[in-house]
Amino acid sequence: MFRHDKRLQFEAKPEKPDPLFAMKLQELIGGAFGEMTVTMQYLFQGWNCRMEGKYKDLIMDVATEEIGHVEMLATMVARLLEGAPSETTAEAVRDPVVAAVVGGMNPQQAIVSGGGPVPADSAGTPWNGKYIVASGNLLADFYANVAAEAQGRLQTARLYNMTDDPGVKEMLKFNLARDTVHQNMWLAAIEELKEDGLEGTVAPTALFDEENQTHANTIWGLSEGSTAAQGRWAQRPAPDGQHELRYLDNPDPLGGPASAPPPDPKLYGTFAGVPGEGSAKGAQRAPGPRESLTDKVKDVFE
Repeated sequence: MFRHDKRLQFEAKPEKPDPLFAMKLQELIGGAFGEMTVTMQYLFQGWNCRMEGKYKDLIMDVATEEIGHVEMLATMVARLLEGAPSETTAEAVRDPVVAAVVGGMNPQQAIVSGGGPVPADSAGTPWNGKYIVASGNLLADFYANVAAEAQGRLQTARLYNMTDDPGVKEMLKFNLARDTVHQNMWLAAIEELKEDGLEGTVAPTALFDEENQTHANTIWGLSEGSTAAQGRWAQRPAPDGQHELRYLDNPDPLGGPASAPPPDPKLYGTFAGVPGEGSAKGAQRAPGPRESLTDKVKDVFE
C-alpha cells in the first residue's frame, strides 16, 4: 500500500519558465538512469525479495522515496513549461508547434501532455522497463543499484551546470545529495550482506567446482596497449579469496573459426555451396572458369 502526501519531498520552483531546460530535464525522469528507472528497479527488487526484514525494508524505503523524486522533477518540468508554447515561444513564431521546436521545447510536452512532463528521455524516447535490474539476488542487485545511482548523479551534475536558474539549482542540489547518500547506502548494504554470510550468492560458490578453473584466474590482454598489465589487478589474489589473478599478454584463441552452418534453403541466405547440406560437403564449391554476367543470368532462369 502506498499513500500520497501532497507536499513535495523538496521544493521544485524555477525562477522563470525555460522550455529548453524542461526538455533536458526529461532525462532525469525517463532516461535509462532516470528516476523512473530507479523507482521501478527498487520496487521490483523489493517485491522480488524473498527475505522479510531489514533488506526488504531498506529497498522499499528508497523505492518509495524515488517515487517522490519523479514527482519533484515532473512538477519542475510543468513549471518550466508555464506559458509554453502558446505564450513564451509564440512571440517568435505564430504556429505553437513550430514555435515549440524553435524554442527548444519537446513538442510532445505540448501535443501529448498538454504542457507537462512525459514518461520519456530528453530525446523523446519512451521510458522502457528493460532499463531496470531486479534479479532476486540482493548482492547482484545492490551492485547494480550503486551503478545506477552513480550514473544518475553524473547526469544530474551535468544538468546542474546547464542552468543558471536558482530554483532549479536548489532542487538539483538536493537530488545530488540524495544520490550521494543512496550510493553510500547501497555500498554499506553490500558490506552488511557479506557480514551476514550472503556474499556468495552473487556467484554461487557451489559452481566454483563446476567452472573451468583453468580460465577462472586469467585476464586476457587483447588490446594494443600493454599498460593494463601494470595494474594491481594483474598479479594478485582475487577479491573472492579463492582465485589468483594473472595477466596473459596476447593469448592465442582457443576455438576454431567462427563459421556459421549452411543456411536453411527456405531462408534464402547467401551461400557459396549447396544450401541444406552439411558444412563439410557444402561449405566449399570447386572453382571453375569465370562466368560472364550473361551466363550467370542464364543459370538463374534455366
